[in-house]
Amino acid sequence: MRVLLPSDVDRGEVLARIGDRQAGPVAEIEAGVRAILADVRHRGDAAVRELTLRFERRAIEALEVPRAEWEAQARTVAPAVRRAIEAACARVRRFHEPQRAALENYRLDENGIALELQTTPLRRVGLYVPGGSARYPSSVVMTAVPAKVAGVEELVMVTPGASAETLCAALVAGVDRVFAIGGAQAVAALAFGTESVPRVDKIVGPGNAWVAEAKRQVFGAVDIDSVAGPSEILIVADEGADARLLAADLLSQAEHDADAHAILVTPSETLARAAAAEVVTQLAALPRRAIAEEAIRRHGVAIVTRTLDEALAWADAYAPEHLEIATRDPRADAARVRTAGAIFLGGATPEAAGDYLAGPNHVLPTGGAARYASPLGVYDYVKRTSLLEYTPEALAGQAEDIVALATVEGLDAHARAVQFRIDKKSGRS
Repeated sequence: MRVLLPSDVDRGEVLARIGDRQAGPVAEIEAGVRAILADVRHRGDAAVRELTLRFERRAIEALEVPRAEWEAQARTVAPAVRRAIEAACARVRRFHEPQRAALENYRLDENGIALELQTTPLRRVGLYVPGGSARYPSSVVMTAVPAKVAGVEELVMVTPGASAETLCAALVAGVDRVFAIGGAQAVAALAFGTESVPRVDKIVGPGNAWVAEAKRQVFGAVDIDSVAGPSEILIVADEGADARLLAADLLSQAEHDADAHAILVTPSETLARAAAAEVVTQLAALPRRAIAEEAIRRHGVAIVTRTLDEALAWADAYAPEHLEIATRDPRADAARVRTAGAIFLGGATPEAAGDYLAGPNHVLPTGGAARYASPLGVYDYVKRTSLLEYTPEALAGQAEDIVALATVEGLDAHARAVQFRIDKKSGRS
C-alpha cells in the first residue's frame, strides 16, 4: 500500500487518478448489454433461459422459485444466522420508519384554488441480489425493508442461484416473489416483463458491471436507485488512531472487489506507514486475499497531509461512499464534511457495522455521487403527484398573468385554453 507524502513529485498526478472515478461503461459491455436487453424484450423467457445457460452455465426451466421451495430452504439456515437476519431487519425497519413522516400529503387552499401533493407507494419493485457462489442476505434486508416501510405492494427479487441465507432474508424482510435469474438478462426481465417475470416500476440493488450497465440502459423504461460503482472507503485519522483497526477497515472494503478503493488520509506519516504495514500483515491471513490485494495495489493509498484540516477538505472533495473519522473529536470533524454517503464516527464504529446491523442503509452513492445523492431510503419507493383545482373566479383572477406568460412563449393554445374559459364565464362567444 503506497504512502503518499506531501513532498512526492508525482503526488498531484496520483491524487487526480485516485479522485477520478467517473469512467464510462466499457464499450464491449455497453454493446453486449444493449443486445441482451433487445433479446429479452423480444423473446422473453426463452431469451432469459438461453442467456443464463450461455453466461452462467445454468440450465433453468422454471424461472420462478416456488414459494414452498424457498421457504423450505430458509428453514435450513443456522439458528444464529436466522437470529442475525431478524435483528438486522428489525433495526433497519426501526431506523427507516421515521422517514415516513416526510412523505405525508399536504394541501394548500387559497382564494378558490386547491393545491395538493399526493405521495403514493410504488406498486411493484424489483430487487437485484448478487448470487451464484456468493451469499448476500444483507442486500435483501437493505433493499426490501425500506420498501415495505414505504408501503410497496409487491417485491420481486431476482438472484442467480440464491443461497439459503438469501432466501431466509427474503422471507423475513417481506419479499413476495423470487426468480433464480441474474445478470443483465434479469434486469431486462424486470424492466420489460416476460411471460413469467412481471414488469416492475423500479429496480434497486447492487450488481457487477453488466448489471450496472443494464440498469443504466433501462432507466426511463423503469426507475433505478443508481448506477453503482465499486465499493470505496476513505478514512480520516489523526495520530491517536489505531493502525491495526484502520487496516482492518480498509481491507473490509478491499475484499469486496478488485476495483474497490481503500484510502487513508492523515496528517501523521507515522500512522500512515504503520497502517500500510498492517495492511500487508493482515492480507496474509485473509481468505479473500487475492481480491483484496489487487484492490490495494490498484486503488489503495495512505495520503499524508500537512494538517487535519487538509485531510478533511480532501475527504469532502472525494465524496466517498463510506467515510470513517478516527480523530480526537470525530463528531465536530464530521460537521466539516458535507459530501459522504455514510459517516462512521470514532474508533469503535467500524464500517462493517453499517453494512449489517446498525440500521441506516448500506446502499450508498459511489463514484463521487455523494455530492448530490443519498442513501437508499423510504423516499426512494414512492412517487409524488400534484393535484390542482380552480374555481372559475380563481382562474379569472390569474387569467391575465397566465395569458401574458403563454403569449411571450409563443404558445397561443395555452393562452386560448384560459381565455375561452373566461369568455364562457362572462357569456362572450
